[in-house]
Amino acid sequence: METILRTENLCKYYGKGENQVRAVRSASISIKQGEFTAIVGKSGSGKSTLLHLLGGLDYPTNGKAWVKDKDIFSMKEEELAVFRRRNIGFVFQAFNLVSSINVWENIVLPIGLDSRETDESFVEDIVKTLGMEHKIHSLPNTLSGGQQQRVAIARALASRPAIILADEPTGNLDSKTSDEVVALLKASSQKYGQTVVMITHDEDIAQIADRILSIEDGKVVEQG
Repeated sequence: METILRTENLCKYYGKGENQVRAVRSASISIKQGEFTAIVGKSGSGKSTLLHLLGGLDYPTNGKAWVKDKDIFSMKEEELAVFRRRNIGFVFQAFNLVSSINVWENIVLPIGLDSRETDESFVEDIVKTLGMEHKIHSLPNTLSGGQQQRVAIARALASRPAIILADEPTGNLDSKTSDEVVALLKASSQKYGQTVVMITHDEDIAQIADRILSIEDGKVVEQG
């Protein structure tokens, strides 16, 4: 399988001197096409900072990252924004749905922003896989947290990105719904050959992944 995401000596430091915080320290990781990887760490371990770097939402202090062999930090801001929209799907803890438009419109919104045609049968298949076909005309605020997170996952999958980055996708959900949402992420990664990197503080949830990386004090290591 080809490597879809690779970092070399990725570092993110905040502040200077004694007050310097080393949020991410010399992270060199490699993720293959179709892999489901969990990155586990306690609060404050640097895991969200790492995810933001992997997604090109933040710039590193040092180091490099490649998505589909493209050096993302060498791109100009506008170029990176377009690349991100086409190649990286994000699932956040806060869902980030647009409250004034319905479920279907939320799912296809990023495709429209990119002036691309929606592959309706593909999106319908995703919606069905996630069990949301009866809710496509509903507004987000009429849905439960678990349903909103399913919509966020569908939106991330719909544009067929190279990789999905999920930042504590179960953070706002109860444990039963959390298990369901992670199982759905896993199922859709298998069904669509989708590469997924999920950040979580929950060791139990991480067990569903193909491989687990741990981050502690900004250092990333492979588990088992």
